Amino acid sequence: MKELEYLEIINNTLGDSSLLGDDCAFLQEFNIYVTQDTLVENVHFDLDTTTACELGQKAVSVNLSDLASSLAKPMYITISLSLPKNTNTDFVRDFYTGVNAICNEYNVKVAGGDLTGSKEVVVSVCAIGKKIFDVNVSRHYSKPDEVIVVTGTHGDSAGGLRLLSQGRRENDSLIKKHLLPSPKISEAMELAAVLQKEQIKKLAIMDTSDGLGDAIYKLSKGCGYVFDINYENIPVSSELKRTFPEEYKDLVMWGGEDFELLFTVEESIFDKLDKRKFFRIGRVSDKKISDCENQDFGAEFQEKSFKHFGE
Repeated sequence: MKELEYLEIINNTLGDSSLLGDDCAFLQEFNIYVTQDTLVENVHFDLDTTTACELGQKAVSVNLSDLASSLAKPMYITISLSLPKNTNTDFVRDFYTGVNAICNEYNVKVAGGDLTGSKEVVVSVCAIGKKIFDVNVSRHYSKPDEVIVVTGTHGDSAGGLRLLSQGRRENDSLIKKHLLPSPKISEAMELAAVLQKEQIKKLAIMDTSDGLGDAIYKLSKGCGYVFDINYENIPVSSELKRTFPEEYKDLVMWGGEDFELLFTVEESIFDKLDKRKFFRIGRVSDKKISDCENQDFGAEFQEKSFKHFGE
């Protein structure tokens, strides 16, 4: 899997890679979180099925999702936009109309960026959020007997993408989930407020942008303990089940781009969360990954995880 190979090279080449590995980097001296995501035409989006306005909204949303998984308050973004020379002015206007809409919704300001030429449309957004809760986040903090929790349904975005790729339009709700994802900022703030009140200082969390299976694998690997998942408890929309009755389970686990949250907390903390927004899907076991003879899940992750390089 090229992405993992590249990441290993980066980590081994840099003199200091201590800020790498989570959805955002926390710059302690400034009390801010920073993240960056890039969308490339014909890799992450197709302009035959995505409007410029939708692209602008999604480019911002995927970065705000990273801030949500850091329990950070979104503050600023910068945008680098690379465009082919024949791009008309309406595309730029529509793109920034989408950017403006999502920024207004979450009270975020555009603080600059860059415009360059390219063969295809490339959007790279850097987002900055402020740490407002005394809770540290990492993929390494899960502990045995904690409850495994997700927000929202999974597989919808992948279902929407599959419909678009097949030229089908019979389920607009799935397509909308793919084209216009919603970052879970309010859920993150609600969770952080409970943790702060209960004086919980550490949280293992990430978003599910690369698929729920990917996130489960990475959180489990981060803490070194096996995650026991009750797959029947994973929230799945009736629209996805109805549209893809034979395929929905695979889309739920490996589809990607749902931009929900996955985290682990003690049972007493989960009891204080709104069960309409937060769903228990399992528990962290006391079994160490290193003691397991069967590594099939790791192999499945390698095979099925959302791939950014079109492998």
